[in-house]
Amino acid sequence: MSNAYNRPDQLSSELRERVLLAAKRRGYPGPDPVARSLRTRKAGAVGLLLTEDLSYSFRDPAAMSFLAGLAESCEVAGQGLLLIPAGPGTGSGGADPAAVVHQAAVDGFVVYSVADDDPYLAAVRERHLPIVVCDQPRGISDAALIVIDDSAATGKVTEYLLGLGHRRFGVLAMRLGRERADGPAAAERLRSPHFHVQRERIAGVQDTLAAAGVSPATVIERYDHTVAAGASAAAQALSIDPEITALVCTSDVLALGALDHARQAGIDVPGRLSVTGFDGVEAATRAGLTTVGQPQEEKGRRAGALLMSSARSGVAGIETLDTELVVGTTTGTAPAADPNRRGR
Repeated sequence: MSNAYNRPDQLSSELRERVLLAAKRRGYPGPDPVARSLRTRKAGAVGLLLTEDLSYSFRDPAAMSFLAGLAESCEVAGQGLLLIPAGPGTGSGGADPAAVVHQAAVDGFVVYSVADDDPYLAAVRERHLPIVVCDQPRGISDAALIVIDDSAATGKVTEYLLGLGHRRFGVLAMRLGRERADGPAAAERLRSPHFHVQRERIAGVQDTLAAAGVSPATVIERYDHTVAAGASAAAQALSIDPEITALVCTSDVLALGALDHARQAGIDVPGRLSVTGFDGVEAATRAGLTTVGQPQEEKGRRAGALLMSSARSGVAGIETLDTELVVGTTTGTAPAADPNRRGR
């Protein structure tokens, strides 16, 4: 019977069919996969460490694209995929991060955009299994890395807006740390956030403005990554500095929220206010958003492929994928200065 399940080439197809039929009649489901993994020392699955709650991963369009790419890579390699959420709500019931990670039956981990101080990340490294980090954190010596140049991407967006005459900027950013914070991001917080991607995207804007002799952008942080959060962040930025003519958002989701606020407040986009995003998700394309397109699905595929190769060779590597400035209808020439204009 063992040959019928584990070495089918040792039996004729007719004999194997008879054996499997007899096993089915007796209610035998086949070899125990747990016992098989103990024997082979292979779990046959990839662990995906997420920085968000599990439900978020199926709502956020960029995360969904990454998941699709990674799942495709796992399918090609005959691997399963185990999701391990490390979001802000995870562990509130007393779950021990080390226990959660150490009990995961996987052959390696893909770490997707996790803070550098996340306790789940520390537990992953304690497993001494192959690791591929996507986006963040950087600088993990025992991990391969899939990245884009976030700073260069937002720098290119900012140069484009400067070329259109904009001189008053706001930045709407995703959270900079694991603790809840909503509002203007002080200089000290901008220097030491634990989310590398946000730090780099903000720096790309500020460095480009400084090089052009333009005042720094007003940076508004939002803990929740939702369209509603983007709308409230846009309202706050324009309240703090009504002369802002360009909002650079570190995600399309926040940018779509900024567009919602502009519609509700009667602000002309792009006549009065230009808005840009980051990611290039389908909803952004439909909205005509000027954004940075990045290959999220390809990131997932490459992360899976790199993990499989690392598992075989034990050699970590780094891959930097390209981004593209996609000009839509939400950006235009800066409005002429008007001393009487207040937010419109």
